[in-house]
Amino acid sequence: MEACVPLTREMLVDPVDVRVDDESLDFDRAREIADFKAGEIADDAMLIAWFDKKSGTYSPAIECRGKKKPEWLVYAETRGANIVIDINRETYVFVYLG
Repeated sequence: MEACVPLTREMLVDPVDVRVDDESLDFDRAREIADFKAGEIADDAMLIAWFDKKSGTYSPAIECRGKKKPEWLVYAETRGANIVIDINRETYVFVYLG
């Protein structure tokens, strides 16, 4: 099996940067913030994929195949996702269809 490609900022298309100065920020709170921000952009924003750098997890949990981008990001982009919320410089990334 191919190794997963690590996420870099250059892979994200027009990300909306959000900075949260809170040492206790966790995934659930980051998602609330991202959901709110995506809702400001599109009333019907639907979460398609996400990445949690702190835990090393992502969704959907697709097997890596050595592509130029992480599979979860390719999954979102190929389904028309067009809103990227980047919290704290790729610590949490949420990709929505809006």
